[in-house]
Amino acid sequence: MLVSKHANETFLQSNFICTIADESCFTNGYLDTVIDWIPGMRDIRLRDLPTFLRTTNPDDIKFNFIMEATDRAHEASAVVLHTFDALESDVLEALSSILPCVCTVGPLQLHLNEIPEHPLKMGYSLWKEETECLEWLNTKAPNSVVYVNFGSIAVMTPQQLVEFGRGLENSKLPFFWVIRPDLVIGESAILPLEFVAETKERSLIAGWCPQEQVLNHPVGGFLMHSGWNSMVESLTAGVPMLCWPIFADQQMDCRHAWNEWGIGMEISNDVKSDEVEKLVKELMEGEKGKKMKNKVMEWKKLAEEALVHMVPHLQTWTI
Repeated sequence: MLVSKHANETFLQSNFICTIADESCFTNGYLDTVIDWIPGMRDIRLRDLPTFLRTTNPDDIKFNFIMEATDRAHEASAVVLHTFDALESDVLEALSSILPCVCTVGPLQLHLNEIPEHPLKMGYSLWKEETECLEWLNTKAPNSVVYVNFGSIAVMTPQQLVEFGRGLENSKLPFFWVIRPDLVIGESAILPLEFVAETKERSLIAGWCPQEQVLNHPVGGFLMHSGWNSMVESLTAGVPMLCWPIFADQQMDCRHAWNEWGIGMEISNDVKSDEVEKLVKELMEGEKGKKMKNKVMEWKKLAEEALVHMVPHLQTWTI
C-alpha cells in the first residue's frame, strides 16, 4: 500500500523529468511556463510543482525518491490519499485511470472525532501545545482574530519576521501569532520593541498551540504556510486563508486554495509589510474576504458530507 498526503503530491508519469537546466531558470521567468502534461490538472506552471521536483541536480535524493515511489505506485494494492472526492475530483479521476485502487480517507481531522478512543487522540503535535491562548480567544468576538502560524518545520529570515510583524501591526486588527523557538533561521525570533508596545492590547504570541481548537473557536482568518494538514484543518473549520508557501508541496496547495477552491489568497515570496497589511485587511474585512468565507463554508459542508460516507469504513480499520 502506498500512502501519500494528498492527491496533488502524486506525480503521474516518471518519463517526464522535471529537473531545471540551471539556477538562472529560477529568476528569469522560466518557472512561469505552463505545462499541460499532468492528467487532471489545468494551467499548472512549473513554479507550482513541489520544490523537490524543481531541481538542477538529477541526482538529488528527494527527487529520485519521488520518482522511484511513482514508478512503483501501480504495484500497490491501494493508494491511500488524505483528501476527499469533492476537493480534488479531477486529479482523483486521473489517478483512478492509471492506478489499481485509489482510496480517499480525508478529512482525517473529522474522522478522529468520530472514532472513540482513537490512538491519535492522545496527540500528534510535534511541539508542546500551549492552551492559554484559548482563554484569550474567548475574550474576543467571533471571527475577529487573525490566526498566524507557519507550521512545525518551516523557517524564515529575521527580516521576513519583521515584515510580517509590521504588516500585522499596521493592520490594526487583533491577532494570535504562533512563533516557534526555531522559526527564524539560525537566530532567536526577536521583534522590534515598538511592535510589542503598539500591539500588546490586541495581540497574543505563543510558542505553539492546539491548532484545531484555535481554528474552531472560530478565528476570522488564517495566515499560514500552505502546509497540507493545516489547509485541511482550516477548510474543515470554515476558516479562509492567506498563504505564504515556502517549500515542498506548499506552492501547489496555495495555488489550489486561490485558483481552484476560492478560499485563499497568496503573499509573494519576497514578503513586504505593506502587502501583508493590505491582504490581512482584505482577508478580514474586504469583499474578497467575505466571498472566501462563504466559499470555505461550502467546502466545510462538503468535507462533513465526505465524513458521513467514510466513517462506516474507517471504524473497521486498525493502526
